[in-house]
Amino acid sequence: MSPAELRDLIVASLDDRKGRSILALDVTKLTDVTDYMVLASGTSARHVRSLVDNLRETARRCAVRVLGIEGADTGTWVLVDLGDVVVHVMQAETRAFYDLERLWSDAGAARGEASGAPERDGVLA
Repeated sequence: MSPAELRDLIVASLDDRKGRSILALDVTKLTDVTDYMVLASGTSARHVRSLVDNLRETARRCAVRVLGIEGADTGTWVLVDLGDVVVHVMQAETRAFYDLERLWSDAGAARGEASGAPERDGVLA
């Protein structure tokens, strides 16, 4: 599976569980660590954990190896490392405080809201 296909799979998985403010960033020109960073918000700790659980199950079904998960116990900010894609799922307050969008503002982006298919605003590939 290509990094772009993995990114799309992740966005669909988060959207499936009503993830909010889903944002995919192409960071290939900014870091060698990963190709894409995906950010999403959950409405509560339970919702954040549900988004991550669904993502983990989707990865398993598609034979994608999860390299690591951090923060799942609190549900405030969970990081899921899938190699070519790193996913940050946070509660809205945490996301606003750390403002990763601004930190990675030079990256190309695609935005998608939880209702309906993700809407593409930027160039990803």
